[in-house]
Amino acid sequence: MNGSQDASASAQAAVFVQSQPLPEGTPTIQGPDFDQQDPNDLAALLGSMANVGFQASGVSRAIDIIDQMRSWRLSTDPAYLDSTDPAYLDSTDPDKLPLDEASQVGCRIFLGFTSNLVSSGLREVIKFLVKNRYVSALVTTAGGIEEDLIKCLGPTYLGDFSLDGATLRKRGLNRIGNLLVPNDNYCKFEDWVMPILDRMRQEQGDDVANAWSPSRVIQRLGREINDESSILYWAAVNDIPVFCPALTDGSLGDMLYFHSYKNPGLTIDLVKDIRRLNDLSVKAPKAGMIILGGGVCKHQIANAMLFRNGADFSVYINTGQEFDGSDSGARPDEAVSWGKIKSAANGGQNVKVYCDATIIFPMIVAATFAKGHWQAKRAGLEAK
Repeated sequence: MNGSQDASASAQAAVFVQSQPLPEGTPTIQGPDFDQQDPNDLAALLGSMANVGFQASGVSRAIDIIDQMRSWRLSTDPAYLDSTDPAYLDSTDPDKLPLDEASQVGCRIFLGFTSNLVSSGLREVIKFLVKNRYVSALVTTAGGIEEDLIKCLGPTYLGDFSLDGATLRKRGLNRIGNLLVPNDNYCKFEDWVMPILDRMRQEQGDDVANAWSPSRVIQRLGREINDESSILYWAAVNDIPVFCPALTDGSLGDMLYFHSYKNPGLTIDLVKDIRRLNDLSVKAPKAGMIILGGGVCKHQIANAMLFRNGADFSVYINTGQEFDGSDSGARPDEAVSWGKIKSAANGGQNVKVYCDATIIFPMIVAATFAKGHWQAKRAGLEAK
């Protein structure tokens, strides 16, 4: 062989490196075939995403993990089914329940979301989950509380990302992305919330033991709003705790600031809530977290999972990147290193979907909670 032939053979060997066989059953990449598939069939479309690749496959994985969260029952857990008595698993063990009772004990699902998602139309999706008791606890920021209440008093409008800030300011319009909130809505909120804060101050009295926790404040506001379009209303009705570690970081904080001068002494105790949230995690037979966005709502739930040695099921949906070391952009494996998500070896299941939650979360809910909801509804109608 001459030099040119040697170079050619070497190049060919570099280009055509022999492939090693993949494990049997490795999925092949294939997308939806609209020659065969009805484009109006959302379930079929979402089902076909599993083998598309990239974030589409992540969506399919999120659907699978959430279905496991919502279907898990204590009575079917192998660790629980360790007794020879099928009627009563272990009558000598106070932690054991009869099978019919154990079948009602499910995974405790913690839903976290940033405030902008309540400003958007995801408010109605979250309300559906709370109204129908499909989640066990919520964690959000101050805007997630006040925007829900404010929408009961006045609408939020669709605008544009490119609207000029100075012009909007002169017109008394506040921009949240491409949403517009009239400043009058916040004036209505002040008129509504101040008398409630006065009553809360009176009920508290001067005993420190009567201090309010953020979740109790939120529960009270949910009862007071008495509006079925509200997330907080249904959370109060269904006794689902709503945690907001950053309760003062928004208009509600402004109201508390003004109130501290008009009627000083209202006390809000954060420690009561961190104990309540962590206890919900520790005492859950299985725990799952669904977190939309990052920041406080993401870390507060994940940190609560640390006290149980990690969440069993975890779904992150956000567009954050990890290059800056922020928790908002961190992938689930970082939380595994902290003990906030169980490792795969310990049965933990997790996924991060890189996507705007306003786009994908309604589809994921449609394929999981809403699908089960309507199946049960149809079955009930057929039974009648």
